[in-house]
Amino acid sequence: MLENIRISIQGIWSHKMRSFLTMLGIIIGIASIIAIVSTIKGTSEQIKEDLIGAGNNTVTISLYDGDSGYDPMFGMSSSGNPPLLSNEQKEEVREMDHVENATFFYTNTYSNVYYQNTSLQGGTVYGIDENYLNTCGYMVQSGRGFIQKDYENLNKVALIDNNAAENLFSGEDPLGKTIEIGDDPFVVVGIVQQGDSYQPNINSINEYYEYYQTVIGTVMIPNRCWPIAFQFDEPENVVIKADSTDNMSSAGNSAAKILNQGISEDSKFKYKADDVMERVKNLQNLSESTNQQLLWIASISLLVGGIGVMNIMLVSVTERTSEIGLKKAIGARKKVILYQFLTEASMLTSIGGIIGVVLGIILSRVVSQVSGAPTAISVPAIIGSVLFSTVIGVIFGLLPSVKAANLNPIDALRSE
Repeated sequence: MLENIRISIQGIWSHKMRSFLTMLGIIIGIASIIAIVSTIKGTSEQIKEDLIGAGNNTVTISLYDGDSGYDPMFGMSSSGNPPLLSNEQKEEVREMDHVENATFFYTNTYSNVYYQNTSLQGGTVYGIDENYLNTCGYMVQSGRGFIQKDYENLNKVALIDNNAAENLFSGEDPLGKTIEIGDDPFVVVGIVQQGDSYQPNINSINEYYEYYQTVIGTVMIPNRCWPIAFQFDEPENVVIKADSTDNMSSAGNSAAKILNQGISEDSKFKYKADDVMERVKNLQNLSESTNQQLLWIASISLLVGGIGVMNIMLVSVTERTSEIGLKKAIGARKKVILYQFLTEASMLTSIGGIIGVVLGIILSRVVSQVSGAPTAISVPAIIGSVLFSTVIGVIFGLLPSVKAANLNPIDALRSE
């Protein structure tokens, strides 16, 4: 085998230009496939990050009244009183497999928040527990977060984000200032901001409206103070943090099942997980189905390259007929001749495949820089491309190799 490889490399090197032109179809095909696969993978990862962030792994589980999210501001539902979560259900969700953390909170997007004569109309008020900031990726930028005494003593304190601080206070320092939520005063004790990996990527007007309340501003109060500000109890929403992106869907659905315990099957009230991973898969499939067509087009050049290899190997057999005859005359068997030419064909395409991989990686980087499209190099695609190019050499080199192995030694020696 090593001798065959040495002879093959020697033959390829002795006809450098011809060998390069023969490899060209393989090089172009492999480079195109690597570039396309890298773009597909990069686009898929970008879609995932756009929808779920870069590794925050959080899933929101909300109460639905039929097909719509339950909203207490619209008054009593025709379905009756909404279910409230028990402490046992909350503890069971926190102890689930693949759940790192869980938070239960109230939310209201219709209540006015005031500082003197300035309103935060359209912002969001949250009633949060001790786990909310950590689960949802908030960091205290100035002041302090909520402490245990705030919950135990029902302290009327509030946290606000940067957007709320700007819209309410217009450059003033909010810390220590009193805001009104409804008719009740709350003292601002801290300013918080969500980490970049938890921030949505807003690329369209629809996405802007979806996250409008976040853009206007967010105000948080201890969940035990919620009845003080809003004078009623209401169902809580849930956010769980899964231990990995792959476990988000299963963890979200399992948590929803726990929260639905005790709710009658006839009831229209149901907790549902926001299955972001399903949306990711749908968008990824749409993107990949388009790019699969490009892969098939790129594969045609591999077929053309394989035909070129077959052609040049047939020429090589003709040129080396006397050499084949001499080897057979001194005792070389058919399989020795067959393996020699098969090795040369596979070496030709393998070298072309390696060059194509390098060119494909460079091409994917260039495409990313020029078009702004994200790319991600796929190691399995690289390994598969080189192996596939070797297989092409074996397949298309088989006919010339069989022809060489079947030459009559006497006729081959007379070919001179």
